Amino acid sequence: MDQRREDDAGGGTGIGKAVARRLAADGVAVTVVGRRAAVLEAAAREINSGIGADLVTTATADLTAPDQVRALVEQIAAEGRVDILVNNAGGNPTVTPGDLDGLSAAYTEAFRLNVLTAVLLTEALIPHISQPGGRIVSVSSIAALCGAGPYGAAKAAVHGWALGLAQQLAPQGITVNVVAPGFVPATEFWAERLTPELEADRISQIPLGRAGTPDEIASGITHLTSPEAGWTTGQILQINGGHFSAAAEIAPPAHCTATGDLLRSGRAPRVEGTVAQSVVRSRADDRG
Repeated sequence: MDQRREDDAGGGTGIGKAVARRLAADGVAVTVVGRRAAVLEAAAREINSGIGADLVTTATADLTAPDQVRALVEQIAAEGRVDILVNNAGGNPTVTPGDLDGLSAAYTEAFRLNVLTAVLLTEALIPHISQPGGRIVSVSSIAALCGAGPYGAAKAAVHGWALGLAQQLAPQGITVNVVAPGFVPATEFWAERLTPELEADRISQIPLGRAGTPDEIASGITHLTSPEAGWTTGQILQINGGHFSAAAEIAPPAHCTATGDLLRSGRAPRVEGTVAQSVVRSRADDRG
């Protein structure tokens, strides 16, 4: 039985790290990818220590830079086929859109951080993804479903791109899906700005009455990367504690309005990092 491999871009913290931990615990060889070598190496050491095996390795790259993406893919492809790719790239522009120039800069930067990181790595890896049986999962946000400024627009673009890619790759037996998390405070997205008042306001919008965790989002992602998800493609999986079920009669939901206000004000932090996960599948007979 061959060992599965996974490349995890942005797997140094939060949801990406939780995904890497889950897959490595299942015996998957994981490569976590991002720009911050120290963060990635610390995550790899922690996960490897926890599972008692050296299954997590690291690779550094800026996934907005085509030359670095090409070099990364050459490194990954030299080690074998890719079975799973998880795009967990994300970031909020640091530019405050006070005028047309600022607005242009903010939207351009949001697109670069949230869309290009996923598109460039995925397109470069497609020739090396297992056919059939490959899995591509991109992580977006609840903001993509309720239009919160540049960030929400960029994450919504990820949805459109992924759904088109699902149609393109279906004949090769490669599935493509999106996971859209709701309020998950234990991530870098919320670092340095989550107050008790803001947290209480967000939780008040969630029918289940609490915030989500990186592990809960990772659970949905890892299911979509599994052999059991072979007939699931072109889907957007919302994991948000039932947020939209409660807000169905409210337009727009308070959660989305608050997010939009933060983004327009320039107070939302830039979050860097991506997660691309590749897994070498173990058997030809479980491809689906």
